[in-house]
Amino acid sequence: MQDFSAQVAKPKQILAAAVTQSANLQVGDRQVNFEELPYAQQEIDNLAAIFPESTKQLQDQSFSVERMLEQAQSSTILHLATHGFFRPGKPEDSFILFGNNQRQTLADVARWSIPNVDLMVLSACDTAAGQILGDGQEILGFGYLMQQSGARAAIASLWAVDDGGTQALMDIFYSLLKQPGMSKAEALRQTQIALITGKHSALGSDAKRVQQNLTNRLPASVLEYLNHPYYWAPFILIGNGM
Repeated sequence: MQDFSAQVAKPKQILAAAVTQSANLQVGDRQVNFEELPYAQQEIDNLAAIFPESTKQLQDQSFSVERMLEQAQSSTILHLATHGFFRPGKPEDSFILFGNNQRQTLADVARWSIPNVDLMVLSACDTAAGQILGDGQEILGFGYLMQQSGARAAIASLWAVDDGGTQALMDIFYSLLKQPGMSKAEALRQTQIALITGKHSALGSDAKRVQQNLTNRLPASVLEYLNHPYYWAPFILIGNGM
């Protein structure tokens, strides 16, 4: 049974990992092309700027399954900015992509042991272009597997999301999460409100930095439409939102 009680506050120790490179992989009976994720590196750099004393980074070649699981033992937050491929009705073909084209299927995830992790974030910034997506059951399954592996909560997206828009959402989310007494669920809710309204006063001292990041980094084609549900609605929290 999932524990939804409030957790004793622990100092945040964050492992932020990213795959930025393109990949061409054989998945079952098809060849799948994954595009570059130019904003994934910026996404984990933002995290390091928000939590400078407690964030470790892995990217591309250094982002291996083994290193991630090793460092996860001392982490309270795991943030993976990478590709996720979720094939309807084919759990053996559904996976998270790591550096060196390593994959972890849903079955692999079920064998992880991450008992100290309070929050696992799968920032799957772009699924395989042109593929038919499921109805979200695979993502829900991933979230539940994270909890079985020991994480108290997981955040993941129900559909393919924009790389730059996701970077903006996560920058706001973690800026809110660092505030004293802010729960994971409330931080996600306030993030959605900030994207819908374009107002960042809830971020306090981080408001100016976040606004500058949005203005300077995102193309107008994204910046002008962050209030659309495509950008603010896909990410859901599964598990203990306290």
